[in-house]
Amino acid sequence: MGAHLQEQAATGRERIERGLSLLQEAQADFQTLQAHQNTWGDRLIFNHGIPLESLETRVPISPPSQAHTVFATDGSQIAPSHHEIAYCYLINIGRVMLHYGQSLHPLLDHLPEIFYRSEDLYTSRKWGIRTDEWLGYRRTASEAEVLAEMACKWVLPPGAHGHIPNVAMVDGSLVYWFLENLPAEARQQILEPLLGAWQQLRETRIPLIGYISSTRSVEAVHFLRLQACPHDKPDCQTHCLDGETKERKPEFRETLPCQTIEPLRDSTLFEQLLQPGDRSGLWLSQARILNHYPEADQVCFCYLHVGTEVARIEMPRWVAADPQLLDQTLGIVLGQVQKGFGYPVAIAEAHNQAVIRGGDRARFFALLEQQLLKAGLTNVGVSYKETRKRGSVA
Repeated sequence: MGAHLQEQAATGRERIERGLSLLQEAQADFQTLQAHQNTWGDRLIFNHGIPLESLETRVPISPPSQAHTVFATDGSQIAPSHHEIAYCYLINIGRVMLHYGQSLHPLLDHLPEIFYRSEDLYTSRKWGIRTDEWLGYRRTASEAEVLAEMACKWVLPPGAHGHIPNVAMVDGSLVYWFLENLPAEARQQILEPLLGAWQQLRETRIPLIGYISSTRSVEAVHFLRLQACPHDKPDCQTHCLDGETKERKPEFRETLPCQTIEPLRDSTLFEQLLQPGDRSGLWLSQARILNHYPEADQVCFCYLHVGTEVARIEMPRWVAADPQLLDQTLGIVLGQVQKGFGYPVAIAEAHNQAVIRGGDRARFFALLEQQLLKAGLTNVGVSYKETRKRGSVA
């Protein structure tokens, strides 16, 4: 394994050099590539980001102001099980509000909610979605709703704290690609409250940030495939797909001619271009799920060298469109990473507030059993399978 990894590292260095060379070529032909994307974008068979700035953009980020506020949420859950005392699930949302330079106490707590009604447990099955899968979708929406409620209540009151720079942060992407293949009715039930929460943040001018550590994204690298394409017209469906089957032609089953630097990641490429404290140029994501987002909330992203890594930072388009607000927001993000020794402290603390450990789970079901017995229910207990798993004759 060590010999294999050493070989891979040597290959990776060569791939990075080719990637940097291809980036320089793409920058020289930038306007041509933009024209190709506009003309042939619907004929491409790969998803790529749209650059909103020069490919070689490198912008130093200003330090955060002394007084600022950071909001963050994260979620955890107890999944339903037929072997437990009752078939239900629990969503726990951790809330964090940290104030700097204001002599104010922080907020660190969590909001648990239990779901046990039939409409909570079985509605998703009519769409062919498992209850535990639906639970994950609902948790995503709850995280956004709690974040917006907490931030807007703090900022909105007249004469309160609207003049203090602030940022609302979540862990992970703002592009909810996992909702793409859901039936329209199911997708709407998740996106409606989620995008409603985003609208509250937008109207209150609270910038929203999705922080992605160790990102595996290749949207910028995929844009370079337009430069690597050997054809004058990047028409993938004509040059690379079989006209009848719409599958790749036999000679392209393993790799396409434009995949000259893959599997190089965006973060690896931008690590060669950015210094600590710098951001890359802005990009616009083209994920299909974004067709269901309003225009102001289309997701843009950039890469930020936070010192320990190059992180992917996502934000709604209205944040990216305001250079001063963007610089202020990224400055606060950098400060959070420094205070968290490599990862934003507010997101880490929100996770710590939300996480449900084994002991918490046991106490939850013990409390549930106690309440069911108090309500007069009989034959309360776990299944025989669960009983045997908890004990051993060995």
